[in-house]
Amino acid sequence: MKKADIKNLSAGDIQNKLTEVKADFNKMKLSHSISPIENPIQIRDMRRTIARLETELTLKQQS
Repeated sequence: MKKADIKNLSAGDIQNKLTEVKADFNKMKLSHSISPIENPIQIRDMRRTIARLETELTLKQQS
């Protein structure tokens, strides 16, 4: 997800999306450890998306 997309979400939506992305990330890491996935850069992109979501959630909770 892009930063602009994340900014338009409410805090509740961000929390739901964060839970969903973290679950997908864990599944992808597990499947990659069993047999290498075709595009391992997806793991890095998901990790960065999680960081973006957590950052935006923190900013929305502070204000």
